Amino acid sequence: MPRVKGERRLEILKALAQMLEQPKWGRITTAALAEKLGVSEAALYRHFASKAQMYEGLIEFVESSVFTLANRITADEPDGRKQAAKLVEMLLAFAEKNPGMVRVMTGDALVGEHERLQARMNQFYERFEATLKQALRAPGADGGHKQPDVEVAAQAGSLLRYVIGCLHQYAKSGFAKKPTESYAAQRRYLAA
Repeated sequence: MPRVKGERRLEILKALAQMLEQPKWGRITTAALAEKLGVSEAALYRHFASKAQMYEGLIEFVESSVFTLANRITADEPDGRKQAAKLVEMLLAFAEKNPGMVRVMTGDALVGEHERLQARMNQFYERFEATLKQALRAPGADGGHKQPDVEVAAQAGSLLRYVIGCLHQYAKSGFAKKPTESYAAQRRYLAA
């Protein structure tokens, strides 16, 4: 039976993500990836022009998944404070469910790769922070009074840095310290 178009690309990306999930991982080579898939390196390059393009595929998965869920949260939850809390929880849960992606999200897997990859992850976080700001400006987030933009920016920045810290801790613990583990208890301090 012939392969569906794009199926091999997806297999390659899944294998790369699985390799990144290993608690003790090293720099991933195309040779190791090809070996894991049981194909030649040339077969990888028929689907991706470079290893950087493979990482871009993982970043696209992160962006698409996270912002689809973020849009759903902002559409379904009218209260801005609750939106922000749910956005943070969603990103932590996404990371916990996709540990290989955490290595990309923290930049660990991107060290030594093309600098545009890290720039793209930085843009992802800027966009997520903008989504948090939008939520914190929504009705219900202000406690009955409009917060100054500087306060909204400071709160969104704090929430984002909390998430990034949780992701780093998760990766550095070999995926043992779950990012959602203490969020319920810590949420009230973050919302203060």
